[in-house]
Amino acid sequence: MTELKPPVFATLGCRLNAYESEAMKELAAAAGLSGAVIVNTCAVTAEAVRKAKQEIRRLARENPGAAVIVTGCAAQTEPETFAEMAEVTRVIGNHEKMQADTWSGLTDSLRGVDLIGATEKIQVDDIMSVRETAGHLIDGFGRQRAYVQVQNGCDHRCTFCIIPYGRGNSRSVPAGVVVEQVKRLVDKGFSEVVLTGVDLTSWGADLPGTPHLGDLVLKLLRLTSIARLRISSIDSIEADPALMEAIATEPRLMPHLHLSLQAGDNMILKRMKRRHAREDSIRFCEETRALRPDMVFGADLIAGFPTETEEMFANSLKLVEDCSLTFLHVFPFSPRKGTPAARMPQVKGPEIKARAAQLRHAGDVALQRHLQAQVGTTHQVLIETPRLGRTAQFTEVAFEADQPEGAILTTLILGHRDGRLLG
Repeated sequence: MTELKPPVFATLGCRLNAYESEAMKELAAAAGLSGAVIVNTCAVTAEAVRKAKQEIRRLARENPGAAVIVTGCAAQTEPETFAEMAEVTRVIGNHEKMQADTWSGLTDSLRGVDLIGATEKIQVDDIMSVRETAGHLIDGFGRQRAYVQVQNGCDHRCTFCIIPYGRGNSRSVPAGVVVEQVKRLVDKGFSEVVLTGVDLTSWGADLPGTPHLGDLVLKLLRLTSIARLRISSIDSIEADPALMEAIATEPRLMPHLHLSLQAGDNMILKRMKRRHAREDSIRFCEETRALRPDMVFGADLIAGFPTETEEMFANSLKLVEDCSLTFLHVFPFSPRKGTPAARMPQVKGPEIKARAAQLRHAGDVALQRHLQAQVGTTHQVLIETPRLGRTAQFTEVAFEADQPEGAILTTLILGHRDGRLLG
């Protein structure tokens, strides 16, 4: 009897993609899919698409004869690009990848079939027609931290962003479904849950009564016994009063926020079609830190957006200091075909690269400052692996001796090295 070989999964891009890959693993297993390679792609930049192609070719070489299934945002936005690749067997869309019928259909069609005609390669429907986001009930992933998808899609149309065309319009998982899932994760032993989505602060706008993200956070903390709750990247201009109340009053809500800032110059923000000004970002950080003095901020920043002058870039660079940012995700601007920003006057490549390097250096300096400030202080550290954990502020802590996985330990910080605290 031939032994079934489990599918090989490769995930590119965001935490939401990683969460969805875990859900797909369960769907593929339930469907009995074997001997296949599944690549869950990202479309946030042209570089991400290039890396996806590179990963597909590598995995095809390493798994000769395996069916290669490509899905994710890049597959949704440009399916023909991947269907034209000789290595690719099937391209499936972002909505289709989360449906049990898709995986049972793939299993049936791939069983005993060597070649699939080009016209059958693409299984990608109109993502804008999707109206609901199911609460995909997986066991969680990560060894001690679970991610729960509560929202998908985006109603905004930033001029640089292709993601709404990969994810569709904003849609929310009802609060009751989220509460029940978090309760199950607590029962399974998870100490920390992270709420995730594409545009997390738009959660609830499509639900009866139009609740806000803060309402969901307060409900989760009231109705579950989760030890630590985190929220992933947010649009600070959409932070609602209930969320600010939770930040101020709920110690189980972790003091770390990742902000979708993108730039620190008002003209560039306007050309990006963002809904906030530079002053809004600074004010939010000041007000939040007044409510929660131990709060730390991460941020997404784009270097070299079209028409960005040196003076405009200097405003973004100064935002690192003005907002007291600690963890930076820096993106060199990359034009995405079909977006308005791709038609704007472009900054030259070497200049984009140089500006990105300056932002990353500023981020390194800010992180070193944060790490140094923690030396001699005490933190509650969630132990993720025997010698690695994270503080409530999401800073990594390394240990010289093994610690009990899953425990939350009171830890004295002795120093720092290589971007980590030493506990």
